[in-house]
Amino acid sequence: MRVIRYFAVALTMFCASAMHAAGPFGPVYVDSTGWFSGKAAIGGYDPVAIFTEGEALEGTEDYTYEWNEAAWRFVSEENRDLFAQNPEKYAPQYGGYCAAAMGYKDGALVKSSATSWTVHEGKLYFNYNNKVMKSWRADMTAQIKRADENWKRFAGEK
Repeated sequence: MRVIRYFAVALTMFCASAMHAAGPFGPVYVDSTGWFSGKAAIGGYDPVAIFTEGEALEGTEDYTYEWNEAAWRFVSEENRDLFAQNPEKYAPQYGGYCAAAMGYKDGALVKSSATSWTVHEGKLYFNYNNKVMKSWRADMTAQIKRADENWKRFAGEK
C-alpha cells in the first residue's frame, strides 16, 4: 500500500530532521532544519493566517508568541495577538504533526508540511504532503476519530 510506504518514509525523515517541544497540551512539531530552527512551531508558519488569509504564510521573529513550550511565529502583530487570546482556536490539531499518521493504527508523530493543510469544522490539520493530505481527506471523519483517540497518549491524557 502506498500510504504505508509514505508513512515509513515520513517516519525516517521525521527522525532525521524534526524534534518537538512537549508542553501541557502535548508535543508540538518544530522543524530543526532551515533558518527557523530551534523551537519554532510548525516550521515558523503563521497558523492564524491560514484562517484569516486562506494560505500558509511564513511568520517572522518580529511577531513571536511563546505557547506550549514553543515559539509561534506570525506575519503581523494582529495575528500574534489573535493567537495569544485563544491559542487552542488557531493551533493545529495533534501539535502540528501529520494528521494522517496520527490517525493510522496506533498513531505516530510524523513531521508535516504547513502548506498541506485542511480546516475542518473550525480546526486546523496538517499532513505530511499534498498527496497524503488528499488521501486523508477521502476518509477524514474516520481518520480524525482515530487520531483524536491516539493523540490522548501523546498528549499525556488518560
